[in-house]
Amino acid sequence: MFRLKIVPQTTRIPFIGMRNITFVLSGLFSLGAILLYLTLGLNYGIDFRGGTMIEISTEGPADLGRIRGIVTGLGLGDVQAQTFGADNTVLIRLEQQEGGERAQQEGVVKVKAALDRDYGSPLEYRRIELVGPKVSGDLVNAGILAVSLAVAAMLIYVWFRFEWQFGVGSVIALAHDVVMTIGVFALLQLEFNLATVAAILTIIGYSMNDTVVVYDRVRENLRKYKKMPLEELLDLAINETLSRTTMTSMATLISLGALFIFGGEVIRGFSFAMIWGIVIGTYSSIFIAAPFLLLVGVKRDWSGLGNETKAAKNP
Repeated sequence: MFRLKIVPQTTRIPFIGMRNITFVLSGLFSLGAILLYLTLGLNYGIDFRGGTMIEISTEGPADLGRIRGIVTGLGLGDVQAQTFGADNTVLIRLEQQEGGERAQQEGVVKVKAALDRDYGSPLEYRRIELVGPKVSGDLVNAGILAVSLAVAAMLIYVWFRFEWQFGVGSVIALAHDVVMTIGVFALLQLEFNLATVAAILTIIGYSMNDTVVVYDRVRENLRKYKKMPLEELLDLAINETLSRTTMTSMATLISLGALFIFGGEVIRGFSFAMIWGIVIGTYSSIFIAAPFLLLVGVKRDWSGLGNETKAAKNP
C-alpha cells in the first residue's frame, strides 16, 4: 500500500545546532514586528474602532471612484470605500459619529439616500453593522484578556505536566507566535477584528499542542537515555516527532488553503491568520521551545530520585 511520506521516518537534522542562528533571527523578527505595530499600527476592524460598516452590491463592476465621491461629500467625517471580494461588492466604512447610535443610524440613512439617488443603477444592501464606542472598547479589553488568560493557562498546564523550564519555554514560544502574527497584520494592513482574535487563540492552542508533543518525547527520552548529552537528546526528540508534526501541519494547511481561496472575503483574514499561525507555530515548537531547555537545563532523572543538572553537564 502506498503511503505518502513528506519527511522520512528517521532523520538526523541538527536542529539544536542551529539554535544561535534561529534565536537571533527570531529576536530580530520579533523586534521588527513590535516596531511595525508601534509605527504602522493595526488596521482595526469596526469591532474595535466603532462606527458603521455598509456592504453593497452593484449589478455590474462597481464604480469605486463614484461611490467614494458620493459618500465623502456627505460630511460624515472619515469615510472609506473599497472593493470586498468580487468587483461588484463594495464595503463602506463610516467613522464613529458624535451623538451615539442615533447619529450613526442617521448616517446610514444619508448614505443610502445619496447612493440610491446619485449612483445611477440599482444597489443591494447586503449588510449594515453599527458598533458604538463603548462596545468597541469592551471588545478590545475582552480580546486582550482572552489572549492573556489563554497564555497563562497554558503556562500552568505545562508547568504541572512537566517542569517550570518546560512551562517557561512553551510560553516564550507562544509569545513569539502572537507577536509575529500581530506583526504580519501590521505589515500587510489586513483587517484586525474579532475573527482575528479567535484565530490567535486557535493558534495558541495549536502551537501548544505541537510543543507538548515534542516535550513529551523529550521527557520520554530523558527516562530512556540517562547518559546521553542533552543537546543530542533534544535533537533526537525533535527528529522522532518531525514526521508527525510535518504531516499534521500539512493536512491542516491544505484545509486552510481551501478556506482562504474559496471561503470568501469575510473570513479571509481569519484563514490567513490561521495559515500564518500554523507555519510560525510549527517553527517555534522546533526552534524555540525545545532549544530553550538547553539554556536552562532540565531534570535528568524522572523516576523522582534525581536532581536537576545544567544542559552543559552530563550526569
